This record gives sequence, C-alpha cells and structure tokens, in this order.
Amino acid sequence: MKKKRKHIVTVRFTIKGGDATPAPPVGTSLGQYGINIMRFLNEFNEQTKHRYSEPVPVVLTINTRTKDFKFITKKPPTAYLIKRAVGIAKGSSDPQRTIVALITRKQLKEIAEYKMDQFNTDNIESAMNIVAGTAKSMGILVAQK
Repeated sequence: MKKKRKHIVTVRFTIKGGDATPAPPVGTSLGQYGINIMRFLNEFNEQTKHRYSEPVPVVLTINTRTKDFKFITKKPPTAYLIKRAVGIAKGSSDPQRTIVALITRKQLKEIAEYKMDQFNTDNIESAMNIVAGTAKSMGILVAQK
C-alpha cells in the first residue's frame, strides 16, 4: 500500500509590511517549493502597503503539486506594539533588575483590544494580563491604576 503524500505546506515568517524583498527569509523559505516568489511579494506588498515597515506575521499555505499559494497576514507581535506605545527601541537586557519604561493601564487596554482576536481569551482583563506579562518580560513596569 502506498503512503499518502502531503501536498499542502504551511510556512510562517515575519516580514516588514509593504517592503518585502526576495532576500531572506522570504527567498530561502519559498525557493524550495517552486512558487513564483515575485507574485507573492507583489501581492504581499500591495496588501500591506498601509502597514509600511511594521513587522507583519504571515501564514503562507502552498500546494506543492500545483504551485498555488494563499496567505493571511496577522497583527504585529505584542512586544512591537508595547515598544511603540512606550516609545522605546528595545526592551531591557536584564528585565529582572533594569526597568526601561512605564506602561499605563490605558495603553495595556488599547493593545489588548487591538490584539483580542489573536489571544486565547474573550475577557479584556485576561487579555490585558497577557500584554502586561509581555511588558514585564521586556523590563517595562506596568502602572497600577
């Protein structure tokens, strides 16, 4: 009996919105599947031109038999949204000892509401706790009330 081969492949990566090029990680990730990389890049750049230079997670589904593909874009990582909200370039190298910024409850709520559909909760307080945990791991202090 022959084994069934899977012809559907899922590839995930993060690209700068509206500015994708065939350089890594795109070229190296997609070259092995034989799809038209420039077609993907043109469609991606057109779809994300309003999110220029923002990191955009992509889930690309490829049919290796027909070389067709479809992709969905997601919202930027929570850490990126936190850094943008508090105005820092990067988190602390030692988050246990060094605090680099302060984030307000209002900012936490805005980020949680924006990312709510990608969290595994329907409760805004739980979503805010998820965002607060990410902030804490970056060395960002969460303001109390």
